[in-house]
Amino acid sequence: MKLGNPGNMPEAAAKGRDAQRTAADQFAANVLPVIESIRAAGATSLDGIAKALNARGIRTARGGRWHSTIVRNLIMRA
Repeated sequence: MKLGNPGNMPEAAAKGRDAQRTAADQFAANVLPVIESIRAAGATSLDGIAKALNARGIRTARGGRWHSTIVRNLIMRA
C-alpha cells in the first residue's frame, strides 16, 4: 500500500521550506534585540555574545546552547 500523494511533492516541499523560513525569520526577529542589548553591554565577539545568551538562559530555535557560528548565522539572516 502506498501512502501520500507523490504527485504534489514539489509543491509540498516548497510549502515546507516557506514554513521553515518564516519560523526562522520570526525567531531571529525575537532574538536580535537581545543580541543588540548584549552588544551595547560590551560583548563584541560572536563567542562573547553566545556566552551571554547562554548565561541568560536563552535557547536556540531548536532548544540547544548558543555557539559563535549560530550567532553569526542569526546575525547574517537579519
